[in-house]
Amino acid sequence: MIFEPKWKSLLANTIKPIFTPQQCQDIINMGHKQKSEEAKVGHTDKAGGNYDTKKRITTISWIPFKEMPEMYHMIDRTMQQANGNHFGYEGMTLTEPAQFTEYPKGGFYDWHMDADVNCQFEPPVRKISMTILLSNPSEFEGGDLEFMTEGNKPPQLMQGQAIFFCSLLRHRVNKVKKGIRRSLVMWFGGPPFK
Repeated sequence: MIFEPKWKSLLANTIKPIFTPQQCQDIINMGHKQKSEEAKVGHTDKAGGNYDTKKRITTISWIPFKEMPEMYHMIDRTMQQANGNHFGYEGMTLTEPAQFTEYPKGGFYDWHMDADVNCQFEPPVRKISMTILLSNPSEFEGGDLEFMTEGNKPPQLMQGQAIFFCSLLRHRVNKVKKGIRRSLVMWFGGPPFK
């Protein structure tokens, strides 16, 4: 019989923020400089998915690697630490640009997984997902990030704090009741699971 090490987990957040409020604002400003679009859901092809306002209402933009190399370096270093301390996946790397996400009042994203369970568009295989809260929590109400886990208590993130989780874990962002929730979302990949 084989047992998983007791140190492994599917969810881990940083103890403190990895970005200051000013750095969060710099990321927000860079996100606003990029072309924004209404977010899609699912994959009908490599390029996208479909619009479905019953499943997701949010605007997104993509931050190119060359625009914020220091941000990407900090995120990669933090992901490598989280992977080593919690997940234990092999060959994890930054594989996709960061998604700047804005949830306006009424915005949400229903239950979903970040991994492509059919493996149509992989490798690399998405294994770790990450969200950094860019907004100050006092700037919005609702918009809780929830995971389909026992107890399902949403993590209370501070501005600039990151949460890493297994890309196979179902999660959602509840409807924003007031203000705008801004976050940075990334995915990290590696070779197929063995």
